[in-house]
Amino acid sequence: MDQHVQQALVASLQAYTEATAYQAHDLQVRLTKVFEGDAPYLEKVSDLDAVFDDQPQLEELREIAFDLLLMNFFAADVEKLENDYLESEEWEMIENDTIDRGTELLNLLLYFRECADEAIEPQLDDYLKEFLLVDEDEFQDEYRIYEPVIANQLLLDSSYVEIAKVASKIPADQELSELFYPIMSFFYEQQPTASDMEEYAHSSVNPAFDVAVYTLLVAYNR
Repeated sequence: MDQHVQQALVASLQAYTEATAYQAHDLQVRLTKVFEGDAPYLEKVSDLDAVFDDQPQLEELREIAFDLLLMNFFAADVEKLENDYLESEEWEMIENDTIDRGTELLNLLLYFRECADEAIEPQLDDYLKEFLLVDEDEFQDEYRIYEPVIANQLLLDSSYVEIAKVASKIPADQELSELFYPIMSFFYEQQPTASDMEEYAHSSVNPAFDVAVYTLLVAYNR
């Protein structure tokens, strides 16, 4: 299991446990077993889904866990396969089968990995323009998805309270509606203190989920 994925998974579930009455230790153990296993990728996806099917009260974490599983595949599992596996017909089929899975956190985690490779600190403007290429005509889907972020970059000079206010006004049917608050908060403060996290959670309309996602981003980028 990739170290960054492991620390993100563990930290995120611990944060979720602290924000709710639910004890996520069993979930952590079961997911770790799935991530560390030698099963083919689609089998791991099925195993991950089985874990969440058994614990429906944690449904809001399912697709976040899927993002981490895919990151673990890219970082660890693919090393055991042929060099050109990601260009193979088999992988193309897998991508088609899972095209509706996961969240925009995957792109952000991939960006973190690129930043680590280049020894640079993640920055929102760099993520939007250099990684997602939102200014390029052929990447207008990314522009559409990230339009709330693009339009509110000045929030990085504000506060958790102000970020949360804008987040609450994003329509629920927009793809970043649930992730806007933790993503913008990460770029606002990449190394939050305990008091920062208290303020962040206090400003959230869904503290358990938001704290879990923010913690995941901070831990993965560490």
